[in-house]
Order: sequence, then structure tokens, then C-alpha cells
Amino acid sequence: MKNSQHLVAALLLICSIQGRAQVSEQVVDIPTRPGVTQRMLLLTPAAPKAVVVLLAGGHGGLQLSADGEMQWGKGNFLVRTRQQFAQQGLSVAVIDAPSDRQEPPFLDGFRQTSAHVADMKAVIAWLHQSAALPVWLVGTSRGTQSAAFVATELTGAAGPDGIVLTSSIMTDRWTRPVPAMPLGEIRIPTLVVHHRQDGCASCLFSGTSKLMDKLDNSPKKELLAFTGGVSTGDPCQAFAHHGYNGLEDEVVRQISAWVVASAARP
Repeated sequence: MKNSQHLVAALLLICSIQGRAQVSEQVVDIPTRPGVTQRMLLLTPAAPKAVVVLLAGGHGGLQLSADGEMQWGKGNFLVRTRQQFAQQGLSVAVIDAPSDRQEPPFLDGFRQTSAHVADMKAVIAWLHQSAALPVWLVGTSRGTQSAAFVATELTGAAGPDGIVLTSSIMTDRWTRPVPAMPLGEIRIPTLVVHHRQDGCASCLFSGTSKLMDKLDNSPKKELLAFTGGVSTGDPCQAFAHHGYNGLEDEVVRQISAWVVASAARP
């Protein structure tokens, strides 16, 4: 009887959560390269309109467990707002480092490689097939190097249907920054999101003009610029203006509306 009561209570809690949020969660591992799998946390709302693949910044090694717990990155702008994206009617895939990159340096030095492209190609194909919806890559900070590079390498049905670049890497002492990539190869809708007061030396707002100019073959492009909010700690970390601290709801709302309006596949 006690176990039955616990089961009923658990079911009621699940129903309450689903009734309020209408979002289911699961962890999925898909094969990518030989002997390699890619783990992602999937959030699925009722009647989603598109899929957003969220690419965290930093080293990108979330170390996601089979039950959805993360060892790193919980505060990252995109990771911490995943539920808000789902509430806007978007299916969400939060991407970890692949199985062969689960130790330092994780994605450092890996984001602009053919192996990373192969992993993301498998993710995009799996999501296209399983969700039958447009799939967008959304990167923040170093995650923009992943999203932009993949979009220059994968085109047509194999590639994403659109990309969103938030707090883009404009200059970089170690790897190629986003504006230095062959962005003319991108022929999908591209949204650039940036905080005017971003204090990270590698992500200054002044770089957005060059970035937008290089997206000359994108059929639809726009810059969303934000001001205000709260900035604390390291200017390159997630709770500074770099991570839209205090502006999360509005930033996610505007990104989601732009994606939904642009989401129809040609």
C-alpha cells in the first residue's frame, strides 16, 4: 500500500509538472563516428514548431549523466534557459561533448574539425528524422564557433535550417573567430544576438558590424542588440552581460519568435 501511495504521488507530481509546463525530458545517445556516441538532453513541448540545438560556450563538456544531471555548465546562458525555449514552443536538444571527448580539454580545439562536423551532421539527421521539424543550431560564446563552422561545412538537407549566434567570438588568440570564417558559405537564415555592453574582450559588440557584413549570402539575417540587465563577476562568464543576466526571458522570447517565423524549410 505504501509503495502504491508513493507511485500515485509520483504520477500526480509528473502530471502537475506536465500540466504546467507540458514539456517532457529524456537523455538520448546517438551514434556518430565509428565507436563514438553523442549524448543530448531533449526537451519536447506539446506541438513544437521547430528544434533548437543548444551549444554551450566554454569547453562545452557538460558531462551529462544518463538521468540528465550535469557536472558542468548549469549556469551557461543557453543551458539555464532551456526550459524557457521549450515554453516558447520549441523542442530543445542540449548537446554535450561526444563520448570520446569526455575529459579535458573537451571541445577546446575540436569545434572547427571534421570530426565535430560529423557529430553535428548525425545530430541534425537524427532530429530531422525523429521530430520531422526544422533544426536550428543556437550557439553562445564559443558555441558560436561550433554553430557557424558547421553551417559553413554542411549545406542543404544535411545541414541546419538556420543558426543563431549569441555573444559571438569576434577575436581569438587561439582559434579562428567567427568573423574570420567563410561566412559567405552560409545560405540559411542567421540571427545574431549580442549585448551592447558585453565586456568580454573576445566578444565586443563593435565586432557585430563585420560579422553581419560577411553574411552576404544568408537569405535572412538580423542583429538583435540588447542593453541593461545585471552584470556580475568575470565579464566573459555567464552571469555578466555576456550571458544576458537579468534579460533571459526577453532574449529567449525574441530568439524563439525569430526562429518560429523563419522555420519553414524551403
